[in-house]
Amino acid sequence: MPELQPIYVAGQWRAADSTGTFQAANPATGETLPDAFPISAWPDCDAALTAASAAFAELQLLPPARIAEFLRAFATKIEGQAEVLCATANRETGYPLKPRLAEAELPRTVNQLRQAADAAEEGSWQNVVIDSKQNIRSHLTALGPVVVFGPNNFPFAFGSASGGDFAAAIAAGCPVVAKANTSHPATTKLFMEAAAAALAETKLPTATVQLIYRTSHADGERLVADPRVGAVAYTGSRNAGLKLKAAADAVGKPIYVELSSVNPVVFLPGALAERSEKLVDEFVGSCLMGTGQFCTNPGLLVFLKGDATDAFLSAAGKKFAAAPAGALLSSGVADSLRRGVEVLQQAGATVVADSGAVTQPGFRCPNTLLRVSASQFVKNSHALQTECFGNESLAVVADDLPQLLAVLDQLEGNLTGCIYSDTTGKDDAHYAPIAAKLRLRVGRLLNDKMPTGVAVTAAMNHGGPFPATGHPAFTAVGIPAAIKRFGMLACYDNVREPRLPAALQNKNPTGKMWRSVDGAWSQGDVA
Repeated sequence: MPELQPIYVAGQWRAADSTGTFQAANPATGETLPDAFPISAWPDCDAALTAASAAFAELQLLPPARIAEFLRAFATKIEGQAEVLCATANRETGYPLKPRLAEAELPRTVNQLRQAADAAEEGSWQNVVIDSKQNIRSHLTALGPVVVFGPNNFPFAFGSASGGDFAAAIAAGCPVVAKANTSHPATTKLFMEAAAAALAETKLPTATVQLIYRTSHADGERLVADPRVGAVAYTGSRNAGLKLKAAADAVGKPIYVELSSVNPVVFLPGALAERSEKLVDEFVGSCLMGTGQFCTNPGLLVFLKGDATDAFLSAAGKKFAAAPAGALLSSGVADSLRRGVEVLQQAGATVVADSGAVTQPGFRCPNTLLRVSASQFVKNSHALQTECFGNESLAVVADDLPQLLAVLDQLEGNLTGCIYSDTTGKDDAHYAPIAAKLRLRVGRLLNDKMPTGVAVTAAMNHGGPFPATGHPAFTAVGIPAAIKRFGMLACYDNVREPRLPAALQNKNPTGKMWRSVDGAWSQGDVA
């Protein structure tokens, strides 16, 4: 029997109060990995929340520079553990060491942490508004302990103890209770070890970051609804996310969920006539990257009928059939993908091409490209928008522009939407009405660019209308906007200046923070 790994609660590695155990598997081989991890019972959650509440009270007394110091120290310790982190994540996810883990996701993760540190220290995320004449002042301030549920597909950059939600919550001054994803618990444990070392080095409260690996569904719902929780961040399946959202909504807890997205891509006739071969390569590369397990994977293509569309789909189908079927993150992901493809076929989609029976070991499904008419899509749009998380895409072919627009009218909310058009303007007449429809259905609109990459920049929106996310006004990527999810608006009316938080006093505490003073944005002091 493998040794049971400890949880990290209240500043200590200790044995869990567990109801069972689980083990991760290597997706590339299907082999069970040796470490055993506990399924925590409610007393573990209760202890973590009690400790997080005490840590929250302490954090409110510390200057933001101390929080920034921790985030930077954490980033440095991650870099010092890069080799073992990447090797462990490679075993638990099947992702290649290079370029995916070592050259892309790990640098992105430490960059996010350092951006969050800069934003915490500089302070403009607080959105300070000062009316000096009436002596009314307001800002965003930390909401309380945050529970972060990390997804399976980004063990570093979205990890519960390392990723964007984690960095944003800490930058706001909120302790994090990290619930590891069960696909990569050992990777998350390594991040917690680095975080614990950084907490000790910077002398932050030891319960600023805590880790449990898994709970029952009932305890997960109880956890997000607990009065001690300030907010919740969740990225994962729609089914599980909606249950957590219902539990949090029932008690008025903010919960930021990223659930599902098919990320429609519209290919206009001029673009196909101009550069079809190039677009086939862009689409196939984007769709099959990471075995299609990106939340911005292009899962729905929209065309106008014609020879160019048929040629595009034929060429893309041949590349799908020829490409090896990559490893999926778990047996559950593979099972869900198979069921999703079956749902699409039952709803009227036909297979254009697939890569045939899978003979390699591990968790894999054939690369699958499907096609359906726009009229059938409009009739059965709900089923035909079933998210197939993995190496699959569905092409919808419309008879004319009005029918294409009718397809867009049926779309659910998505993270991204893209329009490919002729570079000389031949598609401009189609572009305007399509963009007007698509803009309402997506958080990020792209032109002539696949949606797979998500740049870590202040201008980025990684969000969108439901069910892509639960709150279309918020983003999970992009500092400082992502931090604001974990703040509450606090107003002070006729409070004497020495009693005000530093950000609201007449003197700008950093000299860099932007504040709205009597209607004008300023980095100066209040006169």
